[in-house]
Amino acid sequence: YGAGGFQGANTGPPPGADPQLWQWFSTVDTDRSGSIAPNELQQALVNGDWTPFDLDTVKLLMTLFDTDRSGTVGFNEFQGLWKYIKDWQGVFRHFDTDRSGSIDGPELNNALRQFGYNLSPELLRLVQRKYNPQGSTGGPGAPSGITFDRFVRCCVVIKQLTEAFQKLDPYHTGSVTMNYDTFMQTVLQAP
Repeated sequence: YGAGGFQGANTGPPPGADPQLWQWFSTVDTDRSGSIAPNELQQALVNGDWTPFDLDTVKLLMTLFDTDRSGTVGFNEFQGLWKYIKDWQGVFRHFDTDRSGSIDGPELNNALRQFGYNLSPELLRLVQRKYNPQGSTGGPGAPSGITFDRFVRCCVVIKQLTEAFQKLDPYHTGSVTMNYDTFMQTVLQAP
């Protein structure tokens, strides 16, 4: 088996595979290598406003699903990635209460609180600035708020950073003391 548990580019769908998903995978695999590289996945994924996915989000998704650490996603890995994206689309639609196609400040606050992350207003503003590079007003024709791809990345990063903090805070005091090496290890292991 090659990358991601996939036998080869010209063998057709694996037994029991969804033919439509296999067709999409084959279309995205533009170099016919039998696996999808980050640039191929980025070309295939678009937000609701038809803007391409941010490359950092694509790389994060690849890291989550590239189980064999090949740097690409084979069909078996792609199946999990596809379901993950579909699940996140449902979450995004749920929290995009004004149906604008983006997540604004109050919607983000609501989403993060429901996920169990109670960020201070100052930290919430920082998160919004980081994941909405156009700013809260958006540019001409740009959505006002955080696009789908950046919302996924934002939530995954907050989850991973929180888990890293919790490992350093075994008594759940909400406070940790660490040396420089521990801090750098924590930051560098973050997405």
